Amino acid sequence: MSTEELKYDPKNMVFRRLGNSGLRVPLFSLGGWLTLGGTVTGDPVKDIIKTAFDAGINMFDTAETYADGQSELEMGRVLRELNIRRSDLIITTKIFFGTDKSGPNSTGLSRKHLIEGTRASLARLGLSYVDVLFAHRPDPTVPIEETVRAFNWLIDQGLTFYWATSEWSARDIEEAHQVAGRLGMVGPVAEQCQHHMFWRERPEAEYAPLYARYGMGTTTWSSLASGLLTGKYNDGIPEGSRFNQHSEFFKKTVQELESPEGKEKIRKVRELTKLANEGASPLVPYSLAPRQVLTNSACAPLTTAELQTTPAALALAWVAASPNTSTVILGASSPEQVLENLKALEVLPRLTPEILEKVEAILGNKLAGPQTFVRTALEGGRKAFY
Repeated sequence: MSTEELKYDPKNMVFRRLGNSGLRVPLFSLGGWLTLGGTVTGDPVKDIIKTAFDAGINMFDTAETYADGQSELEMGRVLRELNIRRSDLIITTKIFFGTDKSGPNSTGLSRKHLIEGTRASLARLGLSYVDVLFAHRPDPTVPIEETVRAFNWLIDQGLTFYWATSEWSARDIEEAHQVAGRLGMVGPVAEQCQHHMFWRERPEAEYAPLYARYGMGTTTWSSLASGLLTGKYNDGIPEGSRFNQHSEFFKKTVQELESPEGKEKIRKVRELTKLANEGASPLVPYSLAPRQVLTNSACAPLTTAELQTTPAALALAWVAASPNTSTVILGASSPEQVLENLKALEVLPRLTPEILEKVEAILGNKLAGPQTFVRTALEGGRKAFY
């Protein structure tokens, strides 16, 4: 373990508020799903996290269920060994699935599991608190008031500063806000959802009323569609790739690539690759909604340059360009992959309206408009559990 405290240098990282909270988060963060503590263990985990930190990433995301708790253990060990000042870090974890599913209360969003699960996560991380605690899934078997009260208790006890949701429907998130408002308590500040070029309806349409009403932000995962948008699967499944290392988990996804729909996606990835390699556009000042954007550099140089990037960087920058995206969670199995993905920061100021129109023309899946079913007052109650 280093005795010298590792100091944080944000480099050229862009920062945004996490939803409508006052917490500043880097536009790109690092997650542990499938990799840290799973396919990557030991010293390589340290190499990846240090590379990310040195490049300006100070937010690290994990969950109690990732690698059955090993992700939290590995991440906690590395952060201690690197001796990074705690106030420079933003650590997030998620509660729902548990690590021991033998008992009836070892999973879900009951007050019991939320409190006990959070304490167990903190023990694995070796921390006294996390910055953001996510409800990893909605739990229709638990009254939402119990869940809201439990998260607020965790905040009041100093075990987390904020709470958020992951893969919740807009209706469930709305209900949480309604209950929190009625009780005079804190509602969720963000939603961790899947968002990429082939997965748009929920983050872009279903959640639209929540962005407008509550200033909700997203912390997106799988923004490369598990690697599909990198182009690595254009000609099959390469050895050592995510689809190869987790073949059983992605079995259905791999099978779908052989379908007409899957082959159409591959065709679109090839077109996106051409655009990334050959497109040209002027660099313009980078700015989005004031409540969302905080940057170290106000804008990019006003010059002319070719896009000349990778399809991965283009895909990540495309998600990051949304004013509702608070942070894009990167997955990495090597330090080199972290740096490769961070090229998206260079692409952001080049995403002119013309380039975005070309992307939309290739994708052909632009949504007509937001869904508006979310009501100010919800009707009916939650389903009973038998």
